[in-house]
This record gives sequence, structure tokens and C-alpha cells, in this order.
Amino acid sequence: MSNESTVADYQELETEAPSQPAPAAPDPMSMGEVLRVATMRRLWYAQIVSVFGDFLALFAVITVMTFKLHASAQQVTGVQIAYLLPIAVLGVLSGVFVDRWPVKPTLVSSDFIRAGLCLLLLLVHNVYGFYAVLAAISVFSSFFQPAQGIAIRSAVPRHGLRSANSLMQQVMYVMRIVGGPVATFIVSRFHEQTCFIIDSISFIASGTLIASLALILPPKSEVVAAAGQEPSATEEKTGIARILEDMKEGASFIFHHAALLFVIVALASGMFVMGCFGPLIAIFVRDTLRASTNIFGIASAMIGLGLLVGISLLNAFAKKVKNTTLVYSGLSGIAGGTLLMAIAPHVVFQLGSHAIAIDVVLTILGCFLVGFSVGGIVIPSQTMIQQETPQAMLGRVGSTVMSFIFSAQIAGLVLSGILANLTSVRSVFAICTAMLAVLIVAGKLWMEPKELPTA
Repeated sequence: MSNESTVADYQELETEAPSQPAPAAPDPMSMGEVLRVATMRRLWYAQIVSVFGDFLALFAVITVMTFKLHASAQQVTGVQIAYLLPIAVLGVLSGVFVDRWPVKPTLVSSDFIRAGLCLLLLLVHNVYGFYAVLAAISVFSSFFQPAQGIAIRSAVPRHGLRSANSLMQQVMYVMRIVGGPVATFIVSRFHEQTCFIIDSISFIASGTLIASLALILPPKSEVVAAAGQEPSATEEKTGIARILEDMKEGASFIFHHAALLFVIVALASGMFVMGCFGPLIAIFVRDTLRASTNIFGIASAMIGLGLLVGISLLNAFAKKVKNTTLVYSGLSGIAGGTLLMAIAPHVVFQLGSHAIAIDVVLTILGCFLVGFSVGGIVIPSQTMIQQETPQAMLGRVGSTVMSFIFSAQIAGLVLSGILANLTSVRSVFAICTAMLAVLIVAGKLWMEPKELPTA
């Protein structure tokens, strides 16, 4: 038989052979399925107790500064900045160490150190003392959060990461809503020191729960090999040069990954808008809407309620929707919410014996829409970052993202007042709408992620 006929026969057989279908991707895990993973369940319990203590202490500090120390609005805003600033500054650096340190000891020691720092709040009696202690606590939080992200990724399968992140974020938002009233009750009935002691105990409880975990992480050699790095080249440098090289690798990975860069910028933009909302909603209700404090309370609650509803619906009905589609939808929803408040006309009509103002109704609806849409950015962005980032860089990338987010919140807190004084609150909301619209267009034109085949 000639070579030509052999090749022809082989090609004919190859053509007739049935192609092997690609294995179907597993269905996304629900929150209940994720919580059946023992390690994830204990991480969730630890998150509940520590975040509850955090918000309890934070609201207690704000209560003391407002009603006992008679602090100004700028000084009260400074409490949030004092807590956010160290994470924003140290975020890029802390991830370098988290990638090299063992995860569980990092989490446990961070919790126990913060438990001790919380007790220092018992000795503070002035504004700047509160700033210093909260900033010190934040320093160790900058190591805890990226390490927690590594632990979640090691504990949960890839198709369960969205539900895992949703569980963690739900804890944050529920405690943010519950923490204020509970802290006010404790301070009025007992004393603010009780809140600080509870916060310290919550960190000890969280650290103890995490210490009982059985975290299974791949060896460092396998992690580095999977990331395509040469161990010898990495180990050649020492000291500051080695740290700078690690930071450069993490930043280079983010800026050369268009899809990740887009979701990170989207997440930071959403947090910037939320930072603007905090100090401006009260002013907007008082000066623009000329409404009562009850309307301010309702509008603020709508943001938290929207977050909870958005995250819940995301896991119930959008399990198979692409992460990028959810991010675009979230950006559009936030832009829609800010636009409602920017253009809402002051028209009053009678409904029976009640006078209803259109701008008040649209403001409440806009606040709910903003909160609802933020969930569409936060959860998919965190999930995509965990899925796309190599294990060897997860700490650096996670902490860099954290730095961007907290920097955006600080910028929102600081710039919102400046822009409102130069223009108006409505104009600030219009600027936020335009910024988000530009980001959506830029994402579609230059940062649209490439679809990867399902393995």
C-alpha cells in the first residue's frame, strides 16, 4: 500500500470518527450548598461575629464623638477616612506578604492583634485618639482581607465562588443595617465601653473559629509553577528589591488582563459613588428636597435594602449569567439611580389627604436602585478576580483591588463635599452618572473580556 493511500484512508477514518463532546460545566452552587462545605461555613461564622463587633464599635465611636465630644461633621467623616486610609495605602504592599505567609496563621494572628487593639478604645477620650486606634486596627485588616480571599478560594470550588462571595457580602450589609441601632441601644442603656469589649471578644471568637479550620493549600512550588514563574529567578532577589518585584508582578498582571482591569475599575467606580452618597444624601434631603429627617432615614435604609435584595436575587435568578454582563447591568443601574436624583422635578400632587412630592419618591427609588445595582458589581467582580487570578498572585491582586476600592471610597467622601460646594448636590449626582456611562462605553470598546472555552 502506498503512502498516499495510507494517508487518505487515515484522513477518511478521522473524518468519520465522531467528535468527543466537551464535558458540561457544573451548575453554579447555591448558598446552601456552599455552606455545607465545613471550612466555608466556619469562615462565614467568623465573618458574622467579627463584622458585627466591627460595626458595633464603629457606630459607638461615631455616637460618642457626635453626642459627647460634639465633633463637627468633618471630624465624624474623619472616622471613616481613618479606618479606610491605611488599607488604601498598605493594600498593594500587604498582599506581597500574604502571598508568602501561611494563610491560617495570618488570619488568626490578625484577629487576635485586633482584639487587643480594640481594648485600647476603652482608654480613648478625644477625637484624635479614636483616629489613631481605628487606623491601627485597619493596618492589620489590610492583611486579613486578602488572606481571607485565598482561604475562600481554597475551600470552595470555582462554580461556588459567586455564592461564597454573596454570603460574605450579605453579612457586611446586614451588620451595617443592624449595627447602628444595636450600638445606639447599648450606648444609651449601658456604656460605649460595652461595645468596645464586645468587638474585642468578637475578634477572639473569629480567630478561634479560623484556628480550627483545616485549610488545604497547594505547596508553594506547585503554585509558582502553575503561575508560570521561575522559582530561581524569584528567589534571587532579597529584601526591598524582592518586595518591589512582587508588587510589580501583581500590578503587571492586572494591567495586562483587560477583563480584570475592567471589573476592578467598575468596582472602584461603584464604591466612589457610594462614598459620595454617604455625606450628600442628608444634605440633598435637607436642602434640595426640603424634606424631613424621616425621609433621610427612609432613603438611607433603601440603599441597604437594595443591596440585600440585589444580592439575594442575583443568586436566585442569575446563576448562569456571565459575570461581565452582571457588571454592565450593575453600572447601568447605578447610573440610572443617580440620574433619577439628578433630574427629579419638584412636583407635588395630592393623593387623598396626602401631598406627595415627585422628587422625594424618585430619590427613594433612586437610592434603592443604587443599592440594588451595587450587588451586581461587587459579587461578580470578586468572583471573576478569584477565578482569573493565579494562586501565586491571589494575595497581591486581592489586596491591590482592596486598595483601589478603599481609595475610591475615600475620594468619594472627600470630593463629594468639595464638588457640592462648587456646584450642587444634583450636579454631583449628574457627574457620577456621566462617569459611569463613560466607563460602560470604554468597557465595551477596549476591555471586553474574551470568552474562554469551558474545560
